[in-house]
Amino acid sequence: MTTITVHALVYYPVKGCAGTRVDSARVTATGLEHDRTFMVVDAADGAFRSQRTHPAMAAVGARVLDAGAALALSAEGTGALRFDVAPDGPRREVSMFGRDLGEAVDQGDEAAEWFSEVLGAASRLVRVRPGFDRDGWGETPGKLNFADAHAVLVTSTASLAGLNARIAARGDAAPVPMDRFRANIVLTGDDEPHFEDRVARMTVGTAELAHSVKAIRCNVPLVDQRTGRRAGPEPVRTLATYRREPEFGNKLSFGAKNAVVREGLVRAGDPVTVHRPAGG
Repeated sequence: MTTITVHALVYYPVKGCAGTRVDSARVTATGLEHDRTFMVVDAADGAFRSQRTHPAMAAVGARVLDAGAALALSAEGTGALRFDVAPDGPRREVSMFGRDLGEAVDQGDEAAEWFSEVLGAASRLVRVRPGFDRDGWGETPGKLNFADAHAVLVTSTASLAGLNARIAARGDAAPVPMDRFRANIVLTGDDEPHFEDRVARMTVGTAELAHSVKAIRCNVPLVDQRTGRRAGPEPVRTLATYRREPEFGNKLSFGAKNAVVREGLVRAGDPVTVHRPAGG
């Protein structure tokens, strides 16, 4: 029997910015603890900023300190910033993909000025407000913070290996790293690419996840996550040859979005128990 284990765990404190790889993580109802708790928004209208329009966000480091009481930010060419997090306080209306998310807690002028300088556009940094309650969608909707639409993104080393084998066969591009796909949990142990698509429910550590939907991709995988610059055409060019999803208008997919159905603790190396294969 194939033994599937947790290869890597990553959370992203600020939506669109660099992730933090950890050896263990508490999984809450909204995903890995501290994941996408903060979001950068347009200072004028509160619309979220992302790598789709501001690829430089990829190279912005964000570290949670003191169990969430402080946040440290860093970016090449800009001085580092550390500040105390405001769990509540002045609020502003924010939106994502044109949908109103209600109020979020503004993190003050210092953080706003820092991000405005880094991104070259007037911005504010906000945090989820106390009592924030947002539903996902799909087979198991679940709850989430400022992620696009689902709590946990799962990929596998087999899926990346399959993609990179296809890229290598073209002979004109380098393989891409897993960070292009900004996963929360990377699985290993099964050699079948995209097996994570077909897992409807799994126990990971002491947490339990349930399938929501395949992870539909935009242009973010074209961004080099270390430099914050677009570096296409891979992996989108090759994904377009075999990962189109007719039910989503022939958009591309890589990985699976999951909801949290039982909170718990996950560690790198933990075995993963698949309870029910999708469609089985």
